[in-house]
Amino acid sequence: MVENDTIQDTYMIIAGDTVPRKSIDLDEVILLRKLKFSNSEDRRQYLILRRKTRKVYPYAKLASERLLELNSRLEEIKSKSARKRYTRIVQDYIEDQFSAELKKLTHTEGQILVKLIHRQTGTTAFNLIRNLKSGWRAFWYNTTASLFDISLKEEYDPKNNQEDFLIEDILQRSFQSDILEPQATALDFKYIELTNKWREDNKKINKRS
Repeated sequence: MVENDTIQDTYMIIAGDTVPRKSIDLDEVILLRKLKFSNSEDRRQYLILRRKTRKVYPYAKLASERLLELNSRLEEIKSKSARKRYTRIVQDYIEDQFSAELKKLTHTEGQILVKLIHRQTGTTAFNLIRNLKSGWRAFWYNTTASLFDISLKEEYDPKNNQEDFLIEDILQRSFQSDILEPQATALDFKYIELTNKWREDNKKINKRS
């Protein structure tokens, strides 16, 4: 016979939670690898991309927030005329917000913004405009943007596009440093898996060189 054959558990009472718990839920922490560059030019290009990404990210975040707000509000409006009227107000607001700022962006900053809008909303800038406006308006926007080497149909693809992965890397580091306010992506990818993928791909390329 074994005496005192018991296991004692320790429980915690968390403020605002009346249910005893054995553990505390913590936010996921991503451990970022130290940046390494093959040469000074690669480092310079990364820093340029970082500056541009940090500049345009807040606009992509704003677009996502306004889109979610629009969709949520439309679910509450029953009248078709009221829905159209509210949609028109949001459309005009988004255009007013973006048109002035887009004029200040360089071509590459504009393209990064288009990609980040896809990251934040899950749809391309072209489709956002098409859904809010007529198909002709979307065609006009896309044609005009193309004249400045910006495609509104451009997608954010960090799985297959290395520059997009570098943009994601910049975002994650900026989130951790509290330089940018985090906002989850609407796309299906995991940063850690992408980091491992691109690390292995670069190793293979270096071996062949």
